[in-house]
Amino acid sequence: QVQLVESGGGLVQAGGSLRLSCAASGRTFGSEAMAWFRQAPGKEREFVASISWSGAYKYYADPVKGRFTISRDNAKNTVYLQMNSLKPEDTAVYYCAAKPGGTSNIAATYENWGQGTQVTVSS
Repeated sequence: QVQLVESGGGLVQAGGSLRLSCAASGRTFGSEAMAWFRQAPGKEREFVASISWSGAYKYYADPVKGRFTISRDNAKNTVYLQMNSLKPEDTAVYYCAAKPGGTSNIAATYENWGQGTQVTVSS
């Protein structure tokens, strides 16, 4: 079991940057694949990025490729999402998620979720 707490959200102007953090507790963090999802008002939760337990494999949704970077520090039990060149359409609640085994872009495959952090991008 992994407990997850996100931080780093906020209000930023279009073109700006934010770095989200997800602090994990639990002995299995180093063996868990991690991901970020987001959910905008009135929309379904969507995949943003994922990273394998070692950090060697990273995957991104098309809308964020080239702008967002996912990383992890297993020594600190933390996963990050660096978001650059933010756009108003990036506005959403961002969730951190964990699963054993390999990465996935399907929310239902993730067993543990954080409470979410709000990101608002103004035009």
